[in-house]
Parts: sequence; structure tokens; C-alpha cells
Amino acid sequence: MSGLLLIAHAPLASALKQVAEHTFPHCSLQLSVLDVTPEMGADEVEFRARALIEASGHLQTLVLTDVYGATPTNAALRLQGERVKVLSGVNVPMLWRSLCYAGEGLDALLLRASQGGAQGIVSEQSPNLPPERSCS
Repeated sequence: MSGLLLIAHAPLASALKQVAEHTFPHCSLQLSVLDVTPEMGADEVEFRARALIEASGHLQTLVLTDVYGATPTNAALRLQGERVKVLSGVNVPMLWRSLCYAGEGLDALLLRASQGGAQGIVSEQSPNLPPERSCS
């Protein structure tokens, strides 16, 4: 089973863990979180994330982050390799999919999580919206 680590700007990581515990209490045990506060730099986030991964005891870990290009993702990408994969843009459907399929291999889990996140984004467009504008 793969471990899951959620790294996000505070308090998002902890809030998402609460959502996981509410919905999948038996699966959320494999989820570790790291809330990144404004004073934390990428080096500190990387150090703490590495410690959480090692403490989890999992051979493989999927790291979910909030925003690509921000400190949580930048630090997580330093950990990426054969045993650690990073997926940015976390949302609740992505998290739930990750929890439900953590028993799969890391590459399969990464794909499932990515699909869950994308499929969880839905828009019910109103028929009364004005026509689209062009950029030119």
C-alpha cells in the first residue's frame, strides 16, 4: 500500500485531512499532512516532508500539493523519484480517489488520483450566459 502525503498552504492540508477522516475514516490512517505557513521556506518544507515520508513506513508515497509553482509543490518536487510521485492541484475528489486506490502501485495510483481530480471538476453552464468573447 502506498502512503499519501498532503502538502498545502495552511490550513488546507489539515482541513482536507478532516474531510478524509469524515468520509473514509479507515482509509485516512495512511494520510500524513504538512501545513505550510508563511515563514516556512522550501528547504524546511522539504525537510519536514522527508521526515513524514520516512516515519510513515510506506515503501512508496504519493504527494498531493495545492498549487503548482508554489512552495509546497517546489519542495515536494525535490523528493520526487522512484519511491515518491507528486501531483499538484489537489481537490476533494482527487483525495478521495487516492484514499480508495492506495493499494495499487504508485504509477497506477498517480493516474487514478489525477483522473479523480479532473473528473471532479464539473460546470453546469446556464443557458442564459452571454456569448463567448474572442481574445483579439
